[in-house]
Amino acid sequence: MDFSFYTNKDISEVLQGLEVGPRVGLFDQEISARREKYGSNLLEIQKTGWWLIFARQLKSSFVYLLFFAAGVALFLREYIDAILIGAFVLINAVLGFFQEYRSERTLELLKKYVVPKAQVHRNGKQSNVPAQDLVVGDIILAETGDIIPADIRVIESHELLVDESVLTGESLQVSKLAGALPKEETEPYKAINIGFSQTLVVSGRVEGVVIAVGKDTQFGKIAGLTYSSSRASGFEKEINKFSRFTLYLVFCTLGLVFLAHLLFKPSSVSPVELLIFSIALAVGVIPEALPVVITFSLSRGALLLAKMHVVVKRLSAIEDLGGIEILCSDKTGTLTQNNLVVADIISDDPEKLLFYAALAAENIFSKEKLPNNAFDLALVKKMAERDLLETLNYTRIAELPFDPTRRRNSVLVGKEEKETLVVRGAYESVEPFLKSNTADFADWIVKNGKEGKRVLAVAKKEVDFKGDYAKDFEESALELCGLISFVDPIKETAKDAVLKAQNLGVKINILTGDSVEVAGAVAFEVGIIDSPQKVITGEALDKMDVSERHSAVESNSVFARVSPQQKYELIKLLQEKHEVGYLGEGINDAPALKVAGVALAVQGAADIAVSAADIVLLSQDLHVIINGIEEGRKTFVNTFKYIKSTLASNFGNFYAVALSSLMIPFLPMLPIQILLLNLLSDFPMISIATDNVSPAELRRPEKYDVKETIISATLLGLISTVFDFMFFGFFYKSGVGILQTAWFIGSVFTELSLLYSIRTRLPFFKAATAPSKPIIVLTLIAFLLTISLPFTSLGHELFKFVNLSLNQLALVFTITLFYFLTTELAKNLFWRFTKRRAYV
Repeated sequence: MDFSFYTNKDISEVLQGLEVGPRVGLFDQEISARREKYGSNLLEIQKTGWWLIFARQLKSSFVYLLFFAAGVALFLREYIDAILIGAFVLINAVLGFFQEYRSERTLELLKKYVVPKAQVHRNGKQSNVPAQDLVVGDIILAETGDIIPADIRVIESHELLVDESVLTGESLQVSKLAGALPKEETEPYKAINIGFSQTLVVSGRVEGVVIAVGKDTQFGKIAGLTYSSSRASGFEKEINKFSRFTLYLVFCTLGLVFLAHLLFKPSSVSPVELLIFSIALAVGVIPEALPVVITFSLSRGALLLAKMHVVVKRLSAIEDLGGIEILCSDKTGTLTQNNLVVADIISDDPEKLLFYAALAAENIFSKEKLPNNAFDLALVKKMAERDLLETLNYTRIAELPFDPTRRRNSVLVGKEEKETLVVRGAYESVEPFLKSNTADFADWIVKNGKEGKRVLAVAKKEVDFKGDYAKDFEESALELCGLISFVDPIKETAKDAVLKAQNLGVKINILTGDSVEVAGAVAFEVGIIDSPQKVITGEALDKMDVSERHSAVESNSVFARVSPQQKYELIKLLQEKHEVGYLGEGINDAPALKVAGVALAVQGAADIAVSAADIVLLSQDLHVIINGIEEGRKTFVNTFKYIKSTLASNFGNFYAVALSSLMIPFLPMLPIQILLLNLLSDFPMISIATDNVSPAELRRPEKYDVKETIISATLLGLISTVFDFMFFGFFYKSGVGILQTAWFIGSVFTELSLLYSIRTRLPFFKAATAPSKPIIVLTLIAFLLTISLPFTSLGHELFKFVNLSLNQLALVFTITLFYFLTTELAKNLFWRFTKRRAYV
C-alpha cells in the first residue's frame, strides 16, 4: 500500500487496519505470516555474473569489425597488426567491463544504509531486533540520531525533526506529527505524519507503525528505478552507427569486387590471390586506428580534467560531456552556498530580536552542542558573543514544538524567578495573537518571499507561569519583537558560470525539492530565467497529459518540489530530444543519475550517487562542470576530425583500387602494400587528439552527423579516386613495379595532406589555430618513411617496391599538390552549399 493511503487516516483506523495495538505490538506467531505476505525489510539486489558483463562488451558492430580485421591480418601473416588490433579490443573490453561491473554493484551500496538494529514493541515488550526482520505492522521507536528503518505512520511524536534530504533534496528539517491530514497527500514533502525509511531523526523521538518495508518503501522504489534504468551514451550510439555503416560497406564491396573479377576477368588472377586482395581492400576501409585515437583522446581529456579537479570514471563520458545541451542540477551547493544566513531584519531593536529568537532555538542552552536547525545556526552566527553567553543564564521550563498546522513553536524560559514566553513562526500565524500591531509588514514579507527568503516572526510576553503549559496559554497579548528573513546566498562564481554555459550553448535546468519561491528567486538572480515566476512544480507536471508534459519540459528551466521519481521522468523526457547531464549528490538523485546521458556527482555525496556517476567533481562549483564541458567538446572535435579524415581517404583509395583492378591484368597494389599504406597514413592521424581547437568550434554542442559525414567522405573520396586514376594514367605504361610504388607513395602523401585540410572548415591558410606539434612531427616522420622505404632492400624484398626516378618523384609531388588544392576548393564549396557556418 502506498504511503499516501495512510496520510488522511486517523491513527486508530490505521492500527485497526493493520491489526496491531500500540505499546503491545505484534506477537511472534504473526511475524512469519506477515513477512510472507509483505516481504522482508531488505532490498533484493539481482546480481549479474562477471562473465556475462564481459561478454556484453564484445556485442557491438565496431568490435565485429576489429575481429574481422584481426582475422585478415592473421590470414596474411601480419602478426604484429593482429596482436595490436587484439590488444585494442581487449583494452576497450576491459574498460567497459569495469564500468558496467561497477554499475551492477551500485545497489549493493544501498545495504550501507540499512539500520542494523531497530527498537520495537513485540509481545507487549520493548526490544531490539535486526532492522531486516521488521514487518508491516511492527510498532517501532526512534530518537535523535537514529535512522528510521522502514516507512512508518507516526503514532506519537515529541519535538520531532527529521532530515529527509536524502529523499526529497529539501535542505530544511521537517516536523512530523501524529494527526490525520485533511486529505490524502501523494507528495513525500507534504506527508508530515509519515516517517520514511533511511531518513534521519535530527531531534526528538517518534513512535510509529510500519506501513511498508524493503522494496515497497519510498527508498526501495528509488532503488528499483536505479536498478532498472540503463543508458547508452550518445558517443557509443554514434560510433555504432558508423561501425554498422562501414560493416555493410565492407561486406557488400568484398562480394562485388570478388564476383566482378570472376565474371569479367576469370583467368587474369588466381582465385586465392583475388580473395586475399578483396579482403585486404575491404579491410582498408575500416578505420582501424579509431580505438587508438579514441582511447588517446579520452585519456588525454581525463588527464586535463583531473587538473581541473574532475575525476572521470567512464572515459566515453568525456565525449558525452562535450555534447551536453541541457545540464540539470539542484540549486543547493551548486548555485548557492548551502549555508543559511540572516538576510534582513525589521525591528526597533535588532539585537533584542535576535536574542529572543535564539532563546527558542534547540540546544541554545548548551555550551557543548550547537543548534541542529539551519535557522538557529544562522541566528547564532549573527548574534553578538555577549548575547550568546547571556542565553546560558536562562532555563527552558516548557515548550510546544513547531507544528506545521500552527506554523510556529513556543518556548517558556526562566531567569531569576522571571518567566518569558517566546513565540516564533510564520508572521500570519503569530499576528492574530499580538496585543497591538499598527505596523504594516505585508509589503516587506511579500518582497522577501518573492526573493526566495524565508521570514520568521518573533514575539514574547512576560508571564507568571503556574500549572500546566498549554497551547491557549500563549494566544493573547504577545509583543512583536520583529521579523527576520533568511537566505541561502548565491555563490560568487554562479552568475559567471551560467553566462559561460549560455555562451557554450548549454541550457541550465534546476530540479529541486525546494519551494517555488526559493527556486525561482535563485534562478532569476543567476540569470537562468528572466522572471522568478517562471517555475513549474512536480505536482503540476503530474497533472499534465503526455503532450503538455513534453511542452512543459522544453519551455521551462526551473522545476520545484520534484520527487526522485519526477526527476527521473524529467531526465527521460528531456533525453528524447537532447543530450542531458545531471548533477546529483543524494540517494534521491540516484535514479536520475543512472538514466542521464552524463551523470555527475560531487565528492562527499552519498555513495549510491557517486557509484551511479560517470564523473565526480572534487569541487562543488558550476564553473568546474562548464570547464569540463568545454574540454569534452575539444575531445569531440578532434575525434571527429579523425573519423572524417580517415573515411574520406579510405573511401578514395577503396574506389580507385577496386575499379582499376578490373581494367588491368594485375593488381594495382599488393595486399601487403595496402596494409602498409593504412599503417603509415593512420600513424600521424593518431596525434589528431592533440590538435588545437578554435574557440568558435566550442560555441555549441556538436553531434556525430552520420549523413553529413558520409556525404563529405564520399565527395572527398571521389576526388581522391580521380587523382588516384591520375597516378594510374601517368604510371601505367611504366611497368607494374613503378605503378604500384608511385601509387603507394602518392596515396600516403594525399592522405597526409587531407589531414591538414580537413582539420578546419576555413581555407588552410586562414585556420584560426595552427596544427599541434605532435601532428607536425608525426606527419614528417610518416613522410620520410614513405619517401625512403621504396629505396631500401626491405622495401624491395618485403613490399616489392622499385626505385623511382627524380622525374617520377616530382610528378608524384605535383599530383599531390593539385590534390590538396582541389580538396580545399571542394571543402569550401561544400560548406557554402550546405549553408553551414565556417569556424573562424
